[in-house]
Amino acid sequence: MGKLSNRMWRALGAQSSRNQSKSITLIKESTEHDSWAAGLADSEFAAAAEKLDITDPAGTDRAKFLALAREAGERTLDMRPFDVQLQGALRLLEADVVEMATGEGKTLAGAIAAIGYVLQGHRVHVISVNDYLATRDANQMKPLFTLFDITTGFVSEASTRAERKAAYDADITYGSVNEVGFDVLRDQLVTHADELVSPRPDVAIIDEADSVLVDEALVPLILAGATTGEVPDKPIHDAVGKLKRNHYEIDTDGRNVFLTDEGAEFIEAELGGINLYDEEHVGTTLVHVNIAMHAHILTERDVHYIVRDGGVHLINASRGRVAQLQRWPDGLQAAVELKEGLAQTDSGEVIDTMTVQALIGRYPTVCGMTGTALAAGEQFRQFYELAVSQIPQNTDNVRVDEADRVYDSKANKAEAVVAFVKEIHETGQPVLIGTHDVAESEELEYLLDRAGVKAVVLNAKNDAEEASIIAEAGALDAVTVSTQMAGRGTDIKLGGSRGEKDGKSTGARDQIVELGGLCVVGTGRHDTERLDNQLRGRAGRQGDPGRSVFFSSLEDPVVTRNLSFKRDPESESEDGSMGAKGIELIEQAQRVAEGIMLELHANTWRYNKLVNQQRDIVVKRRMEVLTTEIALDELRKSDSERYAELTGTSIEKAAGAADADAPNDAMSATDPDSGDAAEVTITKAAVATEDRAPAEPVPHDVLVQAAREIALYHLDRAWADHLAFVADVRASIHLRSIGRQSPLDEFHKLILDEFGRLPGEAVENARKTFREATITADGVDLEGADLRRTTTTWTYMVHDNPFAGGGAKTLQGIIGIFR
Repeated sequence: MGKLSNRMWRALGAQSSRNQSKSITLIKESTEHDSWAAGLADSEFAAAAEKLDITDPAGTDRAKFLALAREAGERTLDMRPFDVQLQGALRLLEADVVEMATGEGKTLAGAIAAIGYVLQGHRVHVISVNDYLATRDANQMKPLFTLFDITTGFVSEASTRAERKAAYDADITYGSVNEVGFDVLRDQLVTHADELVSPRPDVAIIDEADSVLVDEALVPLILAGATTGEVPDKPIHDAVGKLKRNHYEIDTDGRNVFLTDEGAEFIEAELGGINLYDEEHVGTTLVHVNIAMHAHILTERDVHYIVRDGGVHLINASRGRVAQLQRWPDGLQAAVELKEGLAQTDSGEVIDTMTVQALIGRYPTVCGMTGTALAAGEQFRQFYELAVSQIPQNTDNVRVDEADRVYDSKANKAEAVVAFVKEIHETGQPVLIGTHDVAESEELEYLLDRAGVKAVVLNAKNDAEEASIIAEAGALDAVTVSTQMAGRGTDIKLGGSRGEKDGKSTGARDQIVELGGLCVVGTGRHDTERLDNQLRGRAGRQGDPGRSVFFSSLEDPVVTRNLSFKRDPESESEDGSMGAKGIELIEQAQRVAEGIMLELHANTWRYNKLVNQQRDIVVKRRMEVLTTEIALDELRKSDSERYAELTGTSIEKAAGAADADAPNDAMSATDPDSGDAAEVTITKAAVATEDRAPAEPVPHDVLVQAAREIALYHLDRAWADHLAFVADVRASIHLRSIGRQSPLDEFHKLILDEFGRLPGEAVENARKTFREATITADGVDLEGADLRRTTTTWTYMVHDNPFAGGGAKTLQGIIGIFR
């Protein structure tokens, strides 16, 4: 990144220069306490650390803490922290996102910061992008934490409820962002306070912060219950499968597809001469046609998804890996399954949902670390109010980053990549090739094989072997083809890991160093330079030599989606190379793509913000019902006769127990743009009840729990209905643009009005159930009242609006439908 770019990002939030001087001074001061730390016995470490007050960023006690951390790292892990690792830990303790280059030891820096937060009285969650990294780092750092008498645990997809509870009870908990989020959602189903697993959020240290906070920030985490959903009709898919190129148009960014007049006539004829746009079909058949078109035309196998083990598995666009537990919404998942001839899965009913961005927003203190923080500085500042600190490398980066090689066509680019890799491979220098999708990786493997170059392929089809494949990518003669981010979190050591085990690593390493280290080849620019830099960063770790070069073409998606030419540029070279003009066009296309992504993030967050506010209100109410006797108090006030019947007391006594002057409970949500508040009030009402025969008195604690379960059932039911309403509104709100209305303003208005009815309906339904349900000393029989809680639930992430573009693009698609 050039000097101008660095200055720009610093202005947007980087704190590097100012903070480095403070940190360096403190780290130098800490060396004065090294002999003191070294003289401590293992049994004395925890007590020594406990006595320190490290809240003062420039205090002597914080310098002593650094000396303890340095000694502890060497004593327990055989890893004495570099000054830059301590510098990173200090900035994490000041709640920054730190940029540390690949191989600089972010895991240890994060662990030291976690210890610092615990010594200040905090509970810490270290949040990673996947279970593998969370589990690995928790186990690797455990001896360090143990020396400080700090408890640690981790959660993974395989963790039981008891294991999760134990992990969250620890001082430091490691977990993937998915699992931490799903635990928060699952807590919204419990009916006893002792069943809660996820604790109150305190401090979050985010590993691979750009991936979690930017790439996956708006991916909703879903808690679903089993229901029978509407499955798209096969005749519609059969008809859409017969469409020809003149039957539809795709917008310039490839996100939307719509029927032409000829296409509409063709579909209408195929479906028996219907009118797609009459009242009977416009809200059903036409919707299914559009979903089927997305499945058949815009989703591509081995690019957007793979088929494995009889199912459709989405590919994470930012990492090129299978997105575990992720699926598409609104029938698209079932449509792709139908397209592939697979059994259709049901999306079920959404019980609760939360975006990753909202999940992280729950933590009062957030900090993070990644190799590419500066390039995401604007997103960190705008959406999280986080500053960025750039930490210098422990050793100078000597990697050579060559100028891009740009070609006029994909074919010429592929030919150039193969020729380049073959030439490098003949010297024995290891090569890591980063591709964009599964299809491209397999095509490149075929071309390389035809040229006599044997390559190992790492993509979404064999991602279980990711760590082991990447560990060998630095071996002599190795050629590794990988989709996107090859093994983030796994070091590529020159000579490979097998050489280490065989005791032969030194000779192999020296030989590869002489050859120039690892050579990284990119087969095309990504939509953001940040992802390109992540790939480059696989080479040149810890002062190792390395080389990187990107091959691009004017037919690459980043160009075709973001630039339009009156006349396609032509190459003056025989091999199709475009020279400096080609580099300029690629950089221009990437700038446009980055601007679109930032606006898409901002726009999606505007839609999610109010729903998140509403969720916070419902969660607060739910926790109050779960942990107090408020549900019984309110039901007793509203129906003293029923309360008297259940407790065997007089109506007068029951009514007298109610506090007539108790204030009404209120739930309110504010439109984040207009500031208008929609006040939702739970009012007291006298409800007449039918005469009932005397029954055995219900014990107070049983009645408290019965009232709690009744109130929670109807609150949860109302929230699930509200989420379904929000989803329906969101799917069609863009149509308001045609009437010159603001879709966002109308969206806020509609969901505020609907949310205003939620508490009243939940309370009234609870009163009705309290009157009519069978309540005995054994509790309340909700099933007998036909109020069944979902017994089967599952979690997944939705690839939200996978083909939704900006407002103009969406409007373009809508106008196309009605032409």
